Amino acid sequence: MLALRLARGTHPLVLLRRLMVAAASAGVGFLLLCTLTYALAHPDDSGASVVRLLWCLAPLAATVHFAVAVARTDPGTRLRSGLSAVGLGPARLAALAAVSTAVACSLGSMLALLFFLHLRGDLTGLPFDADAAELLAAEQPLPLGAVLTLLSLVPVLATVAAALALRPRPAKPGEETDPDRPAAPMAAPPGLPWGVALAAAGLAVETYASRGAAQSALPLPGQVADGPAGVLAGWALTAVGLALAGPGITHLCGRLLQTARPGATRLLAGRVLMEEAQRIGRPLGVVCAVASGAIAASTVYGTSSDVFGPVTALGVILVMACTTATLLTAVLEARQARAQTRTNLLRLGTSLAALHQATALRAVALLVAFVPLTWAVATLAAAPLSP
Repeated sequence: MLALRLARGTHPLVLLRRLMVAAASAGVGFLLLCTLTYALAHPDDSGASVVRLLWCLAPLAATVHFAVAVARTDPGTRLRSGLSAVGLGPARLAALAAVSTAVACSLGSMLALLFFLHLRGDLTGLPFDADAAELLAAEQPLPLGAVLTLLSLVPVLATVAAALALRPRPAKPGEETDPDRPAAPMAAPPGLPWGVALAAAGLAVETYASRGAAQSALPLPGQVADGPAGVLAGWALTAVGLALAGPGITHLCGRLLQTARPGATRLLAGRVLMEEAQRIGRPLGVVCAVASGAIAASTVYGTSSDVFGPVTALGVILVMACTTATLLTAVLEARQARAQTRTNLLRLGTSLAALHQATALRAVALLVAFVPLTWAVATLAAAPLSP
């Protein structure tokens, strides 16, 4: 009840982000139900059903990542003076954020079920009744246990991930307890070597899995060709590696901006990048992975409509929309975290134009670093899959 009361008084932009989480959850739930109906309609083709289920993992992971980012930027999760006295300490605020995430994702799952049943023709009274009855195996009865299990994946995973991300951590001796306080700018994120290793391992797995296959590419949902499922596993390793390497690359960009006798603008831009490396670096790495995967897929499969069916298109839209929204949410979180610093700089006489120049310089530095990396990974990923 407290979470619902807090939701009534939140800013419209916060409610919009929660509605976006619900929409993403609905999309993933619909994809999972489509996979279930395909398995019911083709009981002898278990391999294709497994491939379709594997393709649902990318939208599922992107949706959970987006839900956690929205929970982190929820104003209700921020510590305020006096809240602990009324029982709203860090643990209680984290629990409220997890409950809000569960409500939004559960709403999306229910909407997915209703829309799915209408398209099958099981429910009537709205447009699009039974428009996809043949595609969704309307002649087959739905197993209730499987439907509930699939629809509960996003709410359960997103709630657990949000609770773990926002759980209160014990402060080290001499360390402030503010959870929004960034790490010290000379402390480089430790994930860069592991990220590079995982990305290289993913490309190697993809190359090995594509050798000797009748089809050089992993079949998209809706295609009848067989292909190595290891290609998808290799791309997943590459994506995880880029996500781990993102903070280190962002930190390195900030360090390079401050080399060779930097001026005030370059020094400010570099320091901010180093401070925000952990916050925006990981979403940048995920966007880099998704963009490289999209470029590689367009190179291998082409852009014809007979290759990308409606199920594939929905999955691609979900992944790209969720990762982009997660990056924008992280940028908004970083902007809120340095609002006091911006106010202090203006009070000390820093011009607004200098702050804008520093912002533009940070954006250019990140583009120079991540755009060639995205293109290189896409080229290496598409090379073993091209005929």
